[in-house]
Amino acid sequence: MNTITANQLKTKGVSIIENNLHDNHELVITIRGKEKFVVMDMQHYNYLRECELTNALHETMDDYKNEKFITENVEEHIKRITK
Repeated sequence: MNTITANQLKTKGVSIIENNLHDNHELVITIRGKEKFVVMDMQHYNYLRECELTNALHETMDDYKNEKFITENVEEHIKRITK
């Protein structure tokens, strides 16, 4: 994964991000030699978000199939989650 320093970002601005994202989907920004932030373009972010949502849907379907859920009314639900 490509990295740039916070100082490079400060001196070169957004253009350094644009130039580095052409080759990779993600760019790490380091501060004092430590990885602190990841930058990516919106298309890649939306792709990752879709992957997360698809995974959550599969987990929910598995829970339903394996009967890992609770059927209760609103009052019972509120009582259970506020214990």
